Amino acid sequence: MELGLTGRTAVVTGAGRGIGLAVAQALTEEGVRVVGSARTITPELEKASVAAISADLSTTEGVTALFDAARTELGGIDILINNVGGGDVDKMVIGGFLDITDDQWARMYELNLMSAVRATRAALPSLIERRGAIITISSINSQLPAAGPVGYSEAKAALTAFSKRISEEFGPLGVRVNTVSPGVVGTPLWRESGRFGAKLAEVNGVGHEEFLAALPQQFGMASPRITEQEEVAALVTFLASERAGNILGADYVIDGGTLKVV
Repeated sequence: MELGLTGRTAVVTGAGRGIGLAVAQALTEEGVRVVGSARTITPELEKASVAAISADLSTTEGVTALFDAARTELGGIDILINNVGGGDVDKMVIGGFLDITDDQWARMYELNLMSAVRATRAALPSLIERRGAIITISSINSQLPAAGPVGYSEAKAALTAFSKRISEEFGPLGVRVNTVSPGVVGTPLWRESGRFGAKLAEVNGVGHEEFLAALPQQFGMASPRITEQEEVAALVTFLASERAGNILGADYVIDGGTLKVV
């Protein structure tokens, strides 16, 4: 299928690895000129982008630096992928509501909501001019408020609502805004030692590999396996393309059948 993306430009946040890197790679393969941002620049991101920008998007200064560099490199922005986020923040406590401080709540919202708010604000003038697209990576946790680290599901619910608001306001101006909500994805967040998946395995008193193998059954997935990051990237790439020209304000779930709702 011809996606009509050749020659377009994109900014992908959180592109150093995981879903963000897979999206940057998929867009580049379709002929998009990608500027990717991450706190730590990886060789893989440098290969998958025309410019890799080190930036902390939980700060206004980081967002400003990224989009100044993107405008210099690209001239204008056709596509924004808001991918920064996660529950694996530094010094995160895994516990109940009474275990969590205001600081962790604030960091969850800065990382998962405000980074996208600031990036969207910075990109919108160019996106309006070019009738572009925004795809924001949310999570099925936005519909599962009791799942995940305290504050994470709540921040993702706010992120999905924010994207719907932006779609309503800027859709009539030609900007398409949608969200993609993965379930468990085989990213470094889950598979690398010492990160979120490993921490959950430790909390549950089982080995990391055993924990990952049991996830589909434990989460009640219809699929016998978790989603791969390349599958999420393929969906994002389609939504960024002209083939999705009349898809606005939608939330696409890709979770192996975890959510049991109609």
